[in-house]
Amino acid sequence: MHPLFAIFLGIVQGITEFLPISSSGHLALLEHYLKLPGAGLSFDILLHLGTLAALLAYFGRDWLAMGRSLVRPSFQNQEERYLFLYLVVASIPGALAGVLLEQKAETLFREPWRIALLLGSVGLLLLVGERVARHHRAFSRLTIFDAVLIGLSQGLAIMPGVSRSGITMTCALFLGFTREASARFSFLLATPIIAGAGLHHLPKWLKAPPEDLSVTAASLGFLAALISSYLTIKYLLRFLQRHTFKPFAYYRLLLAALILILVFFRIGA
Repeated sequence: MHPLFAIFLGIVQGITEFLPISSSGHLALLEHYLKLPGAGLSFDILLHLGTLAALLAYFGRDWLAMGRSLVRPSFQNQEERYLFLYLVVASIPGALAGVLLEQKAETLFREPWRIALLLGSVGLLLLVGERVARHHRAFSRLTIFDAVLIGLSQGLAIMPGVSRSGITMTCALFLGFTREASARFSFLLATPIIAGAGLHHLPKWLKAPPEDLSVTAASLGFLAALISSYLTIKYLLRFLQRHTFKPFAYYRLLLAALILILVFFRIGA
């Protein structure tokens, strides 16, 4: 793999993983229309480790606070203990979907027209969520019921085009959370899911180490994913303090329409 190609894929992964626009959908579309070769399991793991490193760098204090609340529980840190419990509960549906349905989802839903329908559907949901949501619930008002519903929605993200961040943020909006709180819980929830996916695929990687992936390409791809992920998390949270999710919903709808046009006229088939 050429180092520049590794950097390009790392940047695409880092940006689309945390914006509500579907990283898996974009990578599948790039492979299909630009005839880019699939990066392979080994490189996918490296890119996800880059996004995981960005999450830990940005939310490290939150995870340390949750860890301290478990080791030394007190009334003062019960909010952190509850948050840890909610993240565990919300991670279960996504983990089960990943283990049980990953193979089928990756084969059944990689056709461009299916990705387009999912991009458009979640885009419409995001617009509806923006319109009907009250945006009044702060992050501290999260409950176990919210965690279960957001976790169930995350299970749908196994299908390319849905977007893990997109569907969980949309669900949080419908539950009445502010935009920033919706994104914050989505990002925290990404940490165990991405870490779990990496551990799940690690044995396969160890059994068949990559032969066509140079240390230079691997390192550059990892760093590109890490840096682009960190910047995306930072600036999206800042953006949502004053703006809505509408630009991302419109982007999804426009991309879905473009793909359906390409499919209809058999362009790039």
